[in-house]
Amino acid sequence: MHDRSTPPPGIVFECDDHVLTLRMDRPACRNAVNAAMWTFFADALPQITADGAARCVVLTGGDGNFSAGADIAEFDTVRKDAATARRYEALNVAAFSAVAALPCPTIAAIDGICFGGAFGLAAACDLRLATGRARFAIPAARLGLAYPAASVAAIVAATGPQRAAELLYAARSFDGQAMRDCGFLCGIVGHEALGADALAMAQAIAANAPLSVAASKAAIRAAQTSAAADLEKAERLGAATFDSADYAEGRAAFREKRTPQFRGE
Repeated sequence: MHDRSTPPPGIVFECDDHVLTLRMDRPACRNAVNAAMWTFFADALPQITADGAARCVVLTGGDGNFSAGADIAEFDTVRKDAATARRYEALNVAAFSAVAALPCPTIAAIDGICFGGAFGLAAACDLRLATGRARFAIPAARLGLAYPAASVAAIVAATGPQRAAELLYAARSFDGQAMRDCGFLCGIVGHEALGADALAMAQAIAANAPLSVAASKAAIRAAQTSAAADLEKAERLGAATFDSADYAEGRAAFREKRTPQFRGE
């Protein structure tokens, strides 16, 4: 189990008032994600959020960039041939899948570059907010690599097939407005406002009933996948809200004209 007090170098996080803010922080390489960081996303982050203390996660980058994606400086070691590349790709996919499967909503707050594997992390989030100077690209074709097939579905779902094709085939970069136009972003804000706006969005989510929000997240996933197991989970979580203490609290708060205090129970 990952020790919450000792994240790997390059990851900084804190949880305050039910909002977990996680920052990629390797400014010398534009916050490129190394193998230890991928492992953190895949293994430790689900454990950190399992106790329900975090009701929303904000993923961002430090020093004016989201992330340059996978750390190419490691490739001669961790991605040097077909066998190591398959293991590394499996780690990438596990990280994307873990972020997407977190029980609470996730927000990607994006400034500067959001390239390659970092684009995959953003696509795995539920909501994406960016500044006007953000840039988006998947340069795998320029490196002679294929983007993980298991993760392309999330990119297509987040951008639409035409924009996904441009990103993957042509390795084009796009600005924030273009990515908002295709539905990838829910909003564009000023550079100085990004942190505050993302936090405000996260706090608004965290103030709502956690069981209700989790049921809605599951229902959205079921709508995207059309998988029977996902639909069954969404229906089960939705039904559970009606017997919850939070549902009773919500009704009481409405009657008493006060702000509800939800406990996730």
